[in-house]
Amino acid sequence: MSVLSRVLSAAAAGYLLGTFPTADLVARRHGSVDLRTSGTGNPGTANAMNVLGKRAGAQVLVGDVAKGAAACAVGALAAGPIGAHVAGTASVVGHCYPVWNGFRGGKGVATSVGQCLATFPAYFPIDAAVAVVTAANPRWSRRAYAATVASSVCWVVGGFVWWARGMRNLWGPKPSLAMPVASAVSSAVIIRRFIEAGRTNDPIGSNEPG
Repeated sequence: MSVLSRVLSAAAAGYLLGTFPTADLVARRHGSVDLRTSGTGNPGTANAMNVLGKRAGAQVLVGDVAKGAAACAVGALAAGPIGAHVAGTASVVGHCYPVWNGFRGGKGVATSVGQCLATFPAYFPIDAAVAVVTAANPRWSRRAYAATVASSVCWVVGGFVWWARGMRNLWGPKPSLAMPVASAVSSAVIIRRFIEAGRTNDPIGSNEPG
């Protein structure tokens, strides 16, 4: 199998894993509630927590993070480090635009956390800290969106810094140009979902991550 074929296989596997309906399955375990028509309509952590409770929200969060990390692992098996980055980004696309639900999914934040943990673990604590600090700032009127944009920018910049300086990446793949490129594409997809929600009558709140 050629390199291109292996990378495409990694992308396909990552996308399919990203479409895994974590929130829908958790909701079914808690009754007949449909998160896509309840609360904000977002099949993500925040809506699950608001509608079904903290335990359900935690389950959705863990599941979405896990599928992002799993996609990277499968991608690595298919095409090495490049495959891990490609599959991680593809899983975010799959979460945001699942073919099984008319390309209407969540915002991919938790799934991108899994991608970061698997492909850029050295940066993850910084990424999480930026998101928490930004979200906690009362001057931001759209906290989730502001935190997402800030952490995304830092994620991409961090990728370039780690690659340019050849810094250690804990259990993740050796830093390469693919790392900041993958994080940039994932970030662009997530931010686009926030913008889409804000510009349309999409019941998914523009200020809610998931």
